[in-house]
Amino acid sequence: MRILRLTAAVEKKLLAARNRRDAQAEKVAAKIIEDVRRRGDAGLSSWTQKLDGIDLSRTGTWVSQREIDGALRRVGVDFLRAVKHAIANVRKVAEKQLPRKWSLEVEPGVSIGQIVRPIETVGCYIPGGKSTLLSTLVMTAGPAQVAGAKRIVVVCSRPNSELLATAGILGLREIARIGGAQAIAAMAYGTKTIPRVDKIFGPGNRFVTAAKQLVSRDCAIDLPAGPTEAIVIASRSNPRWIAADLLAQAEHAADAVSILVTTSIQLAREVQREMSEQLKNLPEKNAANVSLTTRGVILLVASERAAFDFVNRLAPEHLSLPQGGAAALGRVSAAGTVFVGPRAAQPLGDYASGSNHVLPTGGWARSRAGLSAADFVKCISVQTISRRGLRRLASDVRILARAENLSAHENAVAVRE
Repeated sequence: MRILRLTAAVEKKLLAARNRRDAQAEKVAAKIIEDVRRRGDAGLSSWTQKLDGIDLSRTGTWVSQREIDGALRRVGVDFLRAVKHAIANVRKVAEKQLPRKWSLEVEPGVSIGQIVRPIETVGCYIPGGKSTLLSTLVMTAGPAQVAGAKRIVVVCSRPNSELLATAGILGLREIARIGGAQAIAAMAYGTKTIPRVDKIFGPGNRFVTAAKQLVSRDCAIDLPAGPTEAIVIASRSNPRWIAADLLAQAEHAADAVSILVTTSIQLAREVQREMSEQLKNLPEKNAANVSLTTRGVILLVASERAAFDFVNRLAPEHLSLPQGGAAALGRVSAAGTVFVGPRAAQPLGDYASGSNHVLPTGGWARSRAGLSAADFVKCISVQTISRRGLRRLASDVRILARAENLSAHENAVAVRE
């Protein structure tokens, strides 16, 4: 992991590497989407066989209840306890996040309100490559249930026992053995086997991300979720803990981004040494071995202000402030999630703290938050206007309609007076 001084040129290079458009992934995803959209289940099966080596005609597209029940028996009691703990915390937070019904009398005779309705059919994409992310099922299906979604369709190319057991605890019944861009296409447009959903949730690889962006013209998606990003701001802290956090996110993928921003050359060197030592304890094929070499960096800055200015421009997915409190938090304006204090290990948020781990990457934290229960509902405005309210509004509305040369607008008010 390199140590570099933060300069305008270094920052420009970091931002350019992250914001580069993935034209190849878009081209491949577009081809798959068009084929599945045109041929339906035949296209879905063909791409699943080609890319994942799964013969759906043999395995069946849907996981059976018998398989779910078997998974619940196979996993240990410790796992069941842990996943129930995580689900409980995610649901507690989701209930707090859920928008509420309200009503307000704006002026006599004019009442404006809000009603909240769930998105009826949601699709949860669960990565199922080298590591089947059961935590993503908790983070997507959990809030969907709190929001009141009537149908939850889960897709995962290789659902293992832990994932199926988690689905069983959540009470989910529709789990399809599909993944990749072909699964996104199937949920976005529907096939005879896979229902069309109203909104797709969950992160994936570059092809899944490209596919979600392409189908977003026709089907809502949660947010673009690219490579994992983790940044730590510290000038004095436990170097072992900092290195461990950066390694934890670096192992997600070869293109994950891990950065320490510090004013201390001593801390920079200590963290660099710790990273090397801890890497030795990881499997040789762990993605962190690649991502730390290609995307990992320790940045030396002149001041804490410079550190926060840089991080706010970068708008990272994960931000740790091990020596921070309210003052440090007050300097943050753009981040997907912030971990405050030395014991706030980033994986706690990935699994069980209750905060959602589906977060904006690639700078999207400048304009939106991470996934919440609010993403699973529609807030519908309701307007109730009485005769008194009409009298109070009519004259001004007619004047404004005339100013816009919209005669029918004026008339729709005038005929009621």
